[in-house]
Amino acid sequence: MSNCFKQTERMSAGEQVSWTEALEQLPFNSDGLLPAIAQQYDSGEVLMMAWMNREALAETLSKGRVCYWSRSRQKLWRKGESSGQVQILQALLLDCDGDTILLKVDQTGPACHTGRRSCFYNLVTTDSIQVLNNPIINPDELYGG
Repeated sequence: MSNCFKQTERMSAGEQVSWTEALEQLPFNSDGLLPAIAQQYDSGEVLMMAWMNREALAETLSKGRVCYWSRSRQKLWRKGESSGQVQILQALLLDCDGDTILLKVDQTGPACHTGRRSCFYNLVTTDSIQVLNNPIINPDELYGG
């Protein structure tokens, strides 16, 4: 079986390879995971990074609501199941090697557990880390703390 990701390098827009074939060739790490970046579909804002396994990928594609694998809890994590801040899938893309997932989502409220819209709010300079924005919701309100 030829590598479908090598195949797509030479394909024209609109040509396709089988998802079943591609899924078998995804280079999951030793824990069975791939990194997944969530991006707001209409603004391009990068919201967060998490991990997906085969089951999370299948559920996300079948239900249209993003599901990740929680490494700390060792179980599926349906984004928003405790906070209500869900991600609705608009598109799922793979990079050229199939080793990183890009999820274009419609995010309800903050994506970050800190209550901020994005998890990427720490700007690194040569001598400091500057916080770029405030939470839009108190995290205690999100998680009932």
